[in-house]
Amino acid sequence: MSQLFTGAAVALITPFTKENQVDYKSLETIVEKQVKGGMDYLVALGTTAETSTLTSQEKANVVELVKEKSGNLPVVVGMGGNDTRTILEQVDTFDFNGISGILVVTPYYNKPSQEGMYRHYLEIAKASPVPVILYNVPSRTGVNLEAITVARLAEASENIVAIKEASGEHSQMTKILKYTPDNFTLISGDDLLAVTISSIGGKGVISVIGNALPAKISTMMHRALANDYAGAREIHYELIEMFQLMFKEGNPGGVKALMNIQGTIENCLRPPLYRISDALYDEIKSAYKKLS
Repeated sequence: MSQLFTGAAVALITPFTKENQVDYKSLETIVEKQVKGGMDYLVALGTTAETSTLTSQEKANVVELVKEKSGNLPVVVGMGGNDTRTILEQVDTFDFNGISGILVVTPYYNKPSQEGMYRHYLEIAKASPVPVILYNVPSRTGVNLEAITVARLAEASENIVAIKEASGEHSQMTKILKYTPDNFTLISGDDLLAVTISSIGGKGVISVIGNALPAKISTMMHRALANDYAGAREIHYELIEMFQLMFKEGNPGGVKALMNIQGTIENCLRPPLYRISDALYDEIKSAYKKLS
């Protein structure tokens, strides 16, 4: 099996109106911009989408819109949680028509052991009719999916094909590449580390800032994967301050502010999230003006 989910992808935001309703018209524009910007696949209902605040109907509507406007790009859907049975029920009832994979975050809050996570993911992989991307983001979930567990999962199930790695631990990512099969894909979960991870064998990024700057992110990633690291660094250097500003007061507050500055969306998040401070908004606006 060849490597799946390589290149540049975007973790799509969910835009809201001032009345706190999902802004489907703006979402349509965002998806079309990703297609025109050269993205390789789309991720719906991830953390950046504020998925935990969406109703079941809103989630279904978002997925259908993304599929409809994807321009035949692969679509991945977030389907994580901290109750294995609930996720299995989701998998059992979900319409996978037009879906290329699922992104499954490590269980949060209840902090399972490595063996618990191993068994959790195996059950999901057995049930899923599409490939599974592991998602490790310890800063959010409170638990780290260790490299040896990732390797066990990759060996145990052909349906577990990749990991979105957002631990920030370079040694862990290197071990994942060292101990997993050649057809297993390491994906950066952090815009800031995308070029670095590609230099050790990673194959792409699931980007946040790509919502606002898809052409820059796709070009940066495609250059890196073509071993044009001078070209990739050129864009990385240009965006370094913006990468950091995006997460200064949490995600997706930063990227939503940037997209508001671009005139794409209202600067609205759903509680308990809230828009960034005026001071940071001004910093992002200033940094955006400097981009070529």
